[in-house]
Amino acid sequence: MKVSTIAVTLALSATTLSAFAANPTVGMSNVDTQQTHQWAPAQTAAKSRAEVRQELARATKSGEIASLNKLYQGS
Repeated sequence: MKVSTIAVTLALSATTLSAFAANPTVGMSNVDTQQTHQWAPAQTAAKSRAEVRQELARATKSGEIASLNKLYQGS
């Protein structure tokens, strides 16, 4: 009895899973599918080491680094 129940369960899950795999947009509206295809991460230009050092110096002078260190120092 248990073997037949397991066999039927496996057969049903195999047919159900293949149905979902065949059409990945089932349950998604047209807007959802359109947005997933249009989204792309922002492309930023690479910075040179000199530019990064200038930003670090500017942040240190303005107190930004100190405030971040204070914020993340923990308790």
